[in-house]
Amino acid sequence: MKKLLLLVIVLLALAACGGGNDEEDTIKLGGIHDLTGPTSDAGTPYADGIRDYIKFVNANGGVDGRQIDFMSQDYAYAVDQAEQLYSQYTSKEIIGFQGWGTGDTEALRGRVAEDKIPFMSASYSETLADPAEAPYNFLVGTSYSGQFIIALQYAKDNGATTVALMHHDSPFGTSPLADGKAWAEANGMEVIGIPMPKGASDFTAELTQVTDAGAEYIVVQNVSSPAATLAKDINRLGMDTQMICLNWCSDELFVELSGDAAEGVIAASPFAFVNSGASLIEDEIRPYTEEAGIDLEAKGVHYIQGWVTMRLMVDGIREVVANGDELTGENIHAALEGFTNYSTGDVTTPLTFTSSDHAGNKALRLYQVKNGVHEQMTDYIKVSD
Repeated sequence: MKKLLLLVIVLLALAACGGGNDEEDTIKLGGIHDLTGPTSDAGTPYADGIRDYIKFVNANGGVDGRQIDFMSQDYAYAVDQAEQLYSQYTSKEIIGFQGWGTGDTEALRGRVAEDKIPFMSASYSETLADPAEAPYNFLVGTSYSGQFIIALQYAKDNGATTVALMHHDSPFGTSPLADGKAWAEANGMEVIGIPMPKGASDFTAELTQVTDAGAEYIVVQNVSSPAATLAKDINRLGMDTQMICLNWCSDELFVELSGDAAEGVIAASPFAFVNSGASLIEDEIRPYTEEAGIDLEAKGVHYIQGWVTMRLMVDGIREVVANGDELTGENIHAALEGFTNYSTGDVTTPLTFTSSDHAGNKALRLYQVKNGVHEQMTDYIKVSD
């Protein structure tokens, strides 16, 4: 009995001194992913990039010796499920959150601000860049409005007067429409918005609207599968209309699904592709994936997006730790707002956040599909007023 009592005392002492795997030694973060919903073709590699970056950090000593405990689940692009999971994870005292879609990110922004939890997601809605509207949200990618305006700039410079935005029928899809229309009107152009019905296998009716409007360019705010169907229909109908994909169809899957119809399609991408030679990809991501037996080319650009987004959040955490401050959401928020020209190893333009602007990225490169590969057309193009 005395030996048992002594053992209990020793174990309690070790726990008090941090000698065990105490939960308090971990850094708790939460997240949601679309792994089975309508945007899962992009959501799955993005989620893999987030989770693999955490594995990379934990395998290399964590953050000042502390491991990251990342709690996440598939929410299948359902806003109510996102809200439920957010509540579940905040009850476990997380200090940061990785989201996904526009509808759920915008729905949560008020609660995120109240809870003082830094929130990054794959939504680049312009609203989320304004600290007055979403004080704890940070954008890594160029906003959807910014992406669309850069596409409009390119179209205008190449003689276009009318541009069609063909978009996912959701808050994500319509996010850049109003700002794009305003920019077009101020610059002597016209923009028409055309929803792409969910599950459609043919866009002939929508493309008839494009022809009737006299649009010279089609800009696509959608994911790869419907965008590929659209590209094939443009090709089948023999339309002389230039197609530009924004972020979520600027990927390898679009090329694979489109086949020959992908040739000549322009990608407005805030993120460098796997074959770009970007230093972060070659010096950090590729060595990790090779050692882990992961096919980086198969994962593609959205995996890179997820990795970089999680990396930014963790570097905000590292900054707080390095400053000797308490590791709270409020202090991570303050650290991120101090990031100026934060380097992503040329995966994106350097990121800058301030207390009045959380749109860290205001530029992108244009690429064009040639022989089945995205080839860089331009250096970074900034959003014009």
